[in-house]
Amino acid sequence: MATVNGYQGNTPVAAPTTATAPKQPVNTLKTVDTQSVLKRLQSELMALMVSTATSYLMSGDSGISAFPEEDNIFCWKGTIQGSKDTVFEGTEYRLSLSFPNDYPFKPPKVKFETGCFHPNVDIYGNICLDILQDKWSSAYDVRTILLSIQSLLGEPNTSSPLNSQAAQLWSNQEEYRKMVEKLYKPPSA
Repeated sequence: MATVNGYQGNTPVAAPTTATAPKQPVNTLKTVDTQSVLKRLQSELMALMVSTATSYLMSGDSGISAFPEEDNIFCWKGTIQGSKDTVFEGTEYRLSLSFPNDYPFKPPKVKFETGCFHPNVDIYGNICLDILQDKWSSAYDVRTILLSIQSLLGEPNTSSPLNSQAAQLWSNQEEYRKMVEKLYKPPSA
């Protein structure tokens, strides 16, 4: 008896199966070529230079700066000034910024090179800041990062400290200031 329209007589017949290779999952991760990362970092450098120059002309100082280290656009050195009316006022902090090959989809690694006694900075200079970890967005740039770290200096997250001693002292600013001076200010001659 012949099979017609999936029936052999009045009985339905299963459609023949063909062996096919299982489908490979589609890779949905964005791939970034080095040239696009290079262009992004060059653009951020120019924007930061313009922003810094404009801030300096308007208010006397922006308090942040960053530039590539030697000939490597993926490694930058940055500086931030301690915010006014905080124990960090008048102190300049040096930072290192290391950009991954998939920047801006992944955040750079940022560390303090200058010692910083702070609830959200450990003794190695690592920084606990949400935008450098789980709250990262490709919309952030170097300027945003530096301004966020500068803001963090005066407004730490003491409920999530990397340095528990600094977090405990933070509520007593007089004692905190003494500790900062003890650790980082050279003795008077």
